[in-house]
Amino acid sequence: MQIFIMRHGEATFDAPSDALRSLTERGEYESLTMANWMTQQDHSIDYVLVSPYLRAQQTLNVVQQGLVLPAKIETDEGLIPGGNPDHIAHYLRALGEVGYHNILVISHLPLVGYVVAELCPTVSAPMFSTSTIACVDFDLSIGSGKLLWQVSPANLKQITE
Repeated sequence: MQIFIMRHGEATFDAPSDALRSLTERGEYESLTMANWMTQQDHSIDYVLVSPYLRAQQTLNVVQQGLVLPAKIETDEGLIPGGNPDHIAHYLRALGEVGYHNILVISHLPLVGYVVAELCPTVSAPMFSTSTIACVDFDLSIGSGKLLWQVSPANLKQITE
């Protein structure tokens, strides 16, 4: 099972609450760039989990413009910045056990890094710049994953130059 963990795109700071911060134009552009790259790499998604916060929902909307996503998209209240990584990792395992193979998670710092570390016990929680995606290859039979790659918009810019 492959789990793609994405941090939302760059967001503004001028909002009535953290949950209501919206994407900047750069956040939209970089999220679309990452979605297009995922399509070019032939990554397919069969389940999506997304934070209820506005910037994550907007990132999802942008990603849908560049990457084919399934009809099944679930907003999970646990995917907020202070969410419980153990709970998320357990839920991802359960999704794998019922047959999902390629899951996209869109969330926030610090949770995205902690989820990677929870799924991959030999990895320290990595940092994520905005719109960065990490791919974890998770083996259900042993209950552990391996971090295959982590790519940011800046990495893509370096690759294409």
